[in-house]
Amino acid sequence: MAAVLLLMNTYPLLVSEDLVFRTKAASLQNSVSVMVYSLSGLDQLDEENVAQAMAALEETGLSRILVTDSAGKVLYDTRETNDAVGEYSFYTEIVQALLGVDTSSSSYRDGAFRSRAASPVLYQNQIIGAVYAYEYDTEQAALLEGLQSNLLRLSAGIAVATLCISGLLSLALTRKIARLLTAIRKVREGAYSHRAEVRGRDEIAQLAQEFNSLTDRLQTTENARRRFVSDASHELKTPLAAIRLLTDSILQTENIDPVTAREFVSDIGAEAERLSRITEDLLRLTRLDSGVMETPTVVDVLPVMEQVLRMMGLVAQEKGTELTYRAEGTCTVLASRDEIHQVIYNLTDNAVKYAPPGSTVQLSLSRQGEQVVLTVEDNGPGIPAEDLPRIFERFYRVDKARSRAAGGTGLGLAIVSDTVAKRGGTVEAANRPGGGAVFTVRWPWQGGGAA
Repeated sequence: MAAVLLLMNTYPLLVSEDLVFRTKAASLQNSVSVMVYSLSGLDQLDEENVAQAMAALEETGLSRILVTDSAGKVLYDTRETNDAVGEYSFYTEIVQALLGVDTSSSSYRDGAFRSRAASPVLYQNQIIGAVYAYEYDTEQAALLEGLQSNLLRLSAGIAVATLCISGLLSLALTRKIARLLTAIRKVREGAYSHRAEVRGRDEIAQLAQEFNSLTDRLQTTENARRRFVSDASHELKTPLAAIRLLTDSILQTENIDPVTAREFVSDIGAEAERLSRITEDLLRLTRLDSGVMETPTVVDVLPVMEQVLRMMGLVAQEKGTELTYRAEGTCTVLASRDEIHQVIYNLTDNAVKYAPPGSTVQLSLSRQGEQVVLTVEDNGPGIPAEDLPRIFERFYRVDKARSRAAGGTGLGLAIVSDTVAKRGGTVEAANRPGGGAVFTVRWPWQGGGAA
């Protein structure tokens, strides 16, 4: 703004001043030409004939007119007092004119335009004298000064308005930034529920909205972390407490019989195995959260599913549950074989645990368009509607007592969800119309050779 105001106060004045200079130079030169024309019929110049010739001219309004002979002696001077008639004049313009050059100059100082012009007087191509004209103009200088004053007043008004507007904008801006900084500090201190209250639609308000959105995610993540830590601590504490109780029982019981001791040791081994499963699942989830995954290859899902069914066959047989499957099309996905195995194993193991004796667990694998779809269905009790949205949360159990009795860690479905999501797929849980639950996994289909 300062640069604009400076330009506004200099450029118009310079242009106006240059225009006046050029106008006055042309006007003054025309007047001098008229006087030269009046004197050009004389073969020589003297005071008398010059005065007669100049008297015949109309009033020019010039401040001063000088006529000199070829030697620079003044023959005519319009200055009323202290004229220079009879003296020699060596003004620069007169000297240039006596050398045969038309010359003019203008200047502006002390509130007035000062313009000068001179031309030689010729007779038969001989220089017999010179005419010099001088104009002292304060009227146009006053106009220029008025323009300058108006520009200064206008600039002052613009500067004051700019300062006021800048102050208001700065105040509003700094107030919004201060609110945002306050919110950032509070969130940094752990107050994840705090939100930045910044109104408007400008960039600061948009930044505040993004900050609030980020804070919402942080709060959600922090709540999940706290719940995860709490649940993990509880899950780890349960087998550790059981192991400690069993070992104390052994140590505090004198002359314990070998059969009872063997039962206690067997229970300790079972709890240790459960503790190991929880630890492995936690480590697997940690690797998923950190993005540490195997290099993907094109994997055919069907051989992996058949391998899982062979592994789970004995467990299902002991429960009296039948495992069946059907497969259609070429079902290849971009993942690792271990990941596919983990997903199918966890879903099948979960279905077998909840399926009642004598029921059937059915797996279906097919390619549907650009997706590979795996479904695992059972005839169990199903999933309550209020639990469906949280079924894939870590350590979440629909029936906690039954899950622990079945040896579950509460992490299997969470591992399935995170593993599938890392490869661009989805997993859903729903209840079958005839009873039981169905889990549906969708991977992006990947053509090419399968591993």
